Amino acid sequence: MYVLGIETSCDETGVAVYHRELGLLSHRLYSQVKLHAPYGGIVPELASRDHIRRLLPLIRETLNAAGLSLTRLDGIAYTAGPGLIGALLVGASVGHSLAWSLGIPVVAIHHMEGHLLAPLLDTDKLQPPFVALLISGGHTQLIQVKELGDYQVLGESVDDAVGEAFDKVAKMLGLGYPGGPELEKLARQGDPERFRFPRPMTDRPGLDFSFSGLKTFTLNTLAATRGTPQDKADIARAFQDAVADTLAIKCRRALRQTHIGKLVAAGGVCANQAIRNRLNTVAERENAELFLPRHEFCTDNGAMIAFAGSLRLSAGQRAGAAIQARARWNLEDLPPIDHRSGLPPRAGGAECCSGDAKTERKK
Repeated sequence: MYVLGIETSCDETGVAVYHRELGLLSHRLYSQVKLHAPYGGIVPELASRDHIRRLLPLIRETLNAAGLSLTRLDGIAYTAGPGLIGALLVGASVGHSLAWSLGIPVVAIHHMEGHLLAPLLDTDKLQPPFVALLISGGHTQLIQVKELGDYQVLGESVDDAVGEAFDKVAKMLGLGYPGGPELEKLARQGDPERFRFPRPMTDRPGLDFSFSGLKTFTLNTLAATRGTPQDKADIARAFQDAVADTLAIKCRRALRQTHIGKLVAAGGVCANQAIRNRLNTVAERENAELFLPRHEFCTDNGAMIAFAGSLRLSAGQRAGAAIQARARWNLEDLPPIDHRSGLPPRAGGAECCSGDAKTERKK
């Protein structure tokens, strides 16, 4: 089954072709970073317009790279939410229109389920149950995955998502957009001993997160210094360490609470190396396996949508005639994926903990 995946939930246009037996055949990604950088954040209307400009050429390019024509496709998967409603409607409209014209099925995919399943692009060793940490610009969640499609939210942020916190602190420090990677780069120059920031909500039971107070603490610390380049580097290091430790502590609690020995971490913030290192330490100490997507599949991408779509299409799931897009969408509301559809063989295009794999595989 050749499945075309379309991702347009925010500021990246992603397209991929995935096959159940052959794996990931090709994928392309267009980032809107330069478009939004002058505004210091995402402008929804500009994002939607750019998806309209980029999506069809990107689909043609991806199909050509896979050596396929549109008529070879067996199904289409698109991100239906959560995300920016205008951006989502671009991918949803194109996905439905192509499927209707080709007479093939189409399926609506939850953006965060795509992230959650991204490590499966490379390994057949990851089988449910497992615990998943989803960390992105809009989400911070701990999920218990009982079966594919059967998700229970164990904890989530009560205010800002961790990615939002990174971006806002980066702005305090006068860094460019997007802030997360810039803050990580600056933190490498920081003194880890100079400041120690609080690890929010780790002094009480539970698996929820909060980063609003940590942002305020960071702002107050910056105001108490002269704001030199070294001051900012030390603050960036202290903030990043606090976030990484907080995430690690909550993951350790989740592993112990569920008695599950497998941890998945995914989402854009998972590209941060300090966070990856902390999670790896937790997994080793808890005698658990850690599964991480390769860096290029941490951010939004079409490959994860094509993969999730392949699973749901193989299980017989289909979208209705109505074009579906949701700004908000609870993971727990998703229908289960029929276990009889099974997981495909190793697909290529990601990494498990460490190691490397090629971005593309030929047909």
